[in-house]
Amino acid sequence: MTHTPEASARTSRSHDGGQLRRVVGASLVGTTIEWYDFFIYASAASLVFGKQFFPSLDGTAALLASFATLGVSFVARPIGGIVAGHLGDRVGRKAVLVATLLLMGISTIGVGLLPAYDSIGVAAPILLVVLRLLQGLSAGGEWGGAALMSVEHAPPGRRGYFGSFPQIGVPIGLLLANLVFFSVSAVTTDDQFARWGWRIPFLLSVVLIAVGFFVRARVSESPVFSELRARRARRSAPLAELLRTNRRELVIAIGLFIANNMVGYILIAFINSYGTRTLKLSSTTMLSIGMVGAVSWGVFTMLAGHWSDRWGRRRTYLVGTLAMGAWTFPFFLLFDTRSVPLMLAAVIVLGFGLGLTYGPQAAAYSELFPVGIRYSGVSFAYAFGAILGGGFAPLVSTWLVGETGTSLAVSGYMLLACLVTLAAVLALRERPAAEREAFVTGAE
Repeated sequence: MTHTPEASARTSRSHDGGQLRRVVGASLVGTTIEWYDFFIYASAASLVFGKQFFPSLDGTAALLASFATLGVSFVARPIGGIVAGHLGDRVGRKAVLVATLLLMGISTIGVGLLPAYDSIGVAAPILLVVLRLLQGLSAGGEWGGAALMSVEHAPPGRRGYFGSFPQIGVPIGLLLANLVFFSVSAVTTDDQFARWGWRIPFLLSVVLIAVGFFVRARVSESPVFSELRARRARRSAPLAELLRTNRRELVIAIGLFIANNMVGYILIAFINSYGTRTLKLSSTTMLSIGMVGAVSWGVFTMLAGHWSDRWGRRRTYLVGTLAMGAWTFPFFLLFDTRSVPLMLAAVIVLGFGLGLTYGPQAAAYSELFPVGIRYSGVSFAYAFGAILGGGFAPLVSTWLVGETGTSLAVSGYMLLACLVTLAAVLALRERPAAEREAFVTGAE
């Protein structure tokens, strides 16, 4: 397989500084907005949804029901990944990214406008689940496209670094979600926040979606996909080919994400409810701790993308997975002291492991799957890794604490996920640099 002169010209233009900055900016802004929308739901689920949508249940049961609605979106993620992957491999990366952004925005604003149980009865939690499923459909297709746009536009030898930009959209989205919730809760009383204040972060999404749509509409299509289209080499059934020819790579990719996603959702959602309900700390304290964790996660994600270019994806993943696994028990031992400085230390160190297992992901996934089925491969793996990892982690963690009376049960749960990911890391094969470049661009 060789490059056409037109394709080579497109690839050369993709490395132009201005275009690359637009692509990276669009990926970063888009994923930040997408995951802001996703995470404000997680914050609301841990803080207010139990009382708003499940008032007939007692405190623990209402929280479990609330976390269950958080988890149902992960059921929709594979469907979103399959649909977006098929369209992304057939139609193009850019169009799918715009569509997923709009879908997430509409469903998020819908949650902000949704009447509570006291107003419309059982229809309220039903509609909440429907809107959460729509968020899941969007999230299932969003990440793969953003990751591929950044990696496929990136110059050789820097795909890990540029691929980390859509990755840091996740911790930035978490930081932004916690910051907005913190600000609203700080200027409202507990009663005001419970009645209407929690809706403000959801309604603010309309502004962010408008910005994200404008930014994404200005970027060019991936040069790798453009070349594929020019050669008329697109697959008619990319998912079927993926399952037939790349099963091993698919299993490895799913395994690489399980621990990161599980531990990430414990940071994103579980510690808020655990800190306020079990440790009796204020919601503003817990949101502040979550913001520090998000900053640590984001910083180490950027560094890990760069390190993976220098030292390899597998080695970076290995260090991060071992660090995360080793920290599972110290994390909750520090948390249970109720000492804010120690809790901050707990989330900062956790962010190191999260970053090193997230920064290389976009590049590593792109290097596992051939270009013609790549969007399907990365979206499918990301979605199923999320189901097995973080999908029901807050629910399971809440149940474990309730059944055992100790947070160390959650530490054991986290460690198990880290062992699964460690097996995937050890099975990951690193391609030599020249072979990796040819594979990513479709030149081999």
